[in-house]
Amino acid sequence: MLKHLLPSKPGTEPLAEALRACKSHFLWAAVFSALVNLLYLTPTIYMMQVYDRVVPTGGLTTLVLVTAVAVMALAALAGLDWLRGRIMLRAGLRLDRLLSGKVLARVVDLQAKSPNTQAMREFDNVRGAISGQGMLALFDAPWTPIYLACCFLLHPAIGVLTLLGGIILFTLAWLNERDTRPRLGKAMNSQNQAYASQEAVAGQAEVVRALGMRASSIARQVEQRRQATAAQADAQLAGGRYSGAIKFLRLVMQSGALGLAALLAVKGEISQGSIIAASVLLSRSVAPIETLVGVWPSLVQGVASWKTLTELFAGTASVEKERTTLPDPKGKLQVEGVSVKFPETENPQLRAVSFALKPGETLGIVGASGSGKTTLARVIAGALKPQQGAVRLDGAEYESREGDELARWIGYLPQVPSLFAGSIKDNISRFQSAAGTDPETADLGAVQAAQAAGAHELILRLPNGYDTILGPFGQGLSAGQAQRVALARALYNNPVLLVLDEPNSNLDQEGEAALMQAILGAAARGAAVVVIAHRAGVLARVDRLLMMRDGMVQLEGPREEVLEKMRAATPPARGPGGPAPAGEAPAGHAPQGGQPQQAGGVRMANPAAQPQRRAQ
Repeated sequence: MLKHLLPSKPGTEPLAEALRACKSHFLWAAVFSALVNLLYLTPTIYMMQVYDRVVPTGGLTTLVLVTAVAVMALAALAGLDWLRGRIMLRAGLRLDRLLSGKVLARVVDLQAKSPNTQAMREFDNVRGAISGQGMLALFDAPWTPIYLACCFLLHPAIGVLTLLGGIILFTLAWLNERDTRPRLGKAMNSQNQAYASQEAVAGQAEVVRALGMRASSIARQVEQRRQATAAQADAQLAGGRYSGAIKFLRLVMQSGALGLAALLAVKGEISQGSIIAASVLLSRSVAPIETLVGVWPSLVQGVASWKTLTELFAGTASVEKERTTLPDPKGKLQVEGVSVKFPETENPQLRAVSFALKPGETLGIVGASGSGKTTLARVIAGALKPQQGAVRLDGAEYESREGDELARWIGYLPQVPSLFAGSIKDNISRFQSAAGTDPETADLGAVQAAQAAGAHELILRLPNGYDTILGPFGQGLSAGQAQRVALARALYNNPVLLVLDEPNSNLDQEGEAALMQAILGAAARGAAVVVIAHRAGVLARVDRLLMMRDGMVQLEGPREEVLEKMRAATPPARGPGGPAPAGEAPAGHAPQGGQPQQAGGVRMANPAAQPQRRAQ
């Protein structure tokens, strides 16, 4: 059974190693199960001794001795049964210790092409199946033939009755598995979808309330929960029918065994003690089958969850692969033919995007909404892996460095600040103290990053300064404050590459001045800086500009030359609005012309050959 469950796909080695680490638990549980099942013969032997030796002879001494031995055997049975249950519980805890962190790491590393936010729930299903009654029932099942053999030793007729009953019970168990497997699968999928929907709505509760979506959201969740509950009830009802039939058949067989044994005793073919023994043996023979039917849903769910984890680990194999330690990068960025297409979207979000940035250079990325700017920022920051092309830091592809090692050199400020529950100090230091970084070092780094972001004074004015505790999603700060704290987090540990996506969307004049100073300071120390913005202020002093349209590079080159080309391609503005401000990209406009051309160091693409804009 263990070999059958051992995964062999690349990337699943941690799962196989964790399962092998529990091998001794399974072996000892099997040994104790063997002893337990042997001791389950105690009632049978005791009944035969009492009726065949004590009752006919009136031997009270024999009764006392036999009873004492039976009590000790039953005590040993109870102790061994408790031990094997404890061993399997320990196996589940060991799996949790070996795999929980790695499962979480794989979830964090998942890309948009293979989302799985239920991985920890799947892992808990596996752990529950291993430490529950299901595994013990599997250890008991091989002993059914032993009890069957004892029935034949008692009398062939009793053995035949037990064999026929066992075949019928096994058939019912097989039918139960065949009938309930698809129902259980449907129930699990519906339940996972319902939980995911509830988590999504809970995470946006404020928006739901503000937009008057409370009733509609509750109605949708209730409907999803109703479907999940109905699917689960359907699976339980289907299994309940078979469980009831099996229980009825077992009771009939026990009564039948008593009647048959009584008939055989009357004929003198077996002793009187064998009458009760026949019923006990038959009951014990079919007990594992009945138990398996009862715990089958949890076993099926555990196996399905294990397969899901196997697919998860196989799909994120790069997380665990060994890598050569590379020298510290300087900040040379190369984006080579990067293409990205999200699942269930008609058109790609990025198509063959290429450019390069030297250490100390600043690049502004502009374009209309939906042009692919944010997707490109996520790729550059290492948050999203492209389907085609490569992103290099000092010549090495991102995959050449382990995820946290790569992120050490990259500072990323997403559109939504995405702060976490915890102190401001921990948020800025990226919770490095939890990963083993010296707390004093993390504190010093957090303060330095806040000073570089111009957020130090802002943080000191908060009730508890750097120790101010934030709620989930950064609750406790205004949007502008959260954005400045997130900027400090991006500057933590002096990254050599800084990626800022709409960093001034919530900033006032003071905050924007601090942002500009932070960008110039990062560039001055040699970091490459990529800034995505709609507002012109933050782009006024960048070295280069890149204009995007429909996921492709439209223009790229020195700032002034790109602006000149953009102005030349923009029709004169009419009405009181006037021309676009200097430094701001005219949304949706691009130079006209035929083939791609090169002019004044500015790369230009042919917009006429590109498809219409798509959602980013």
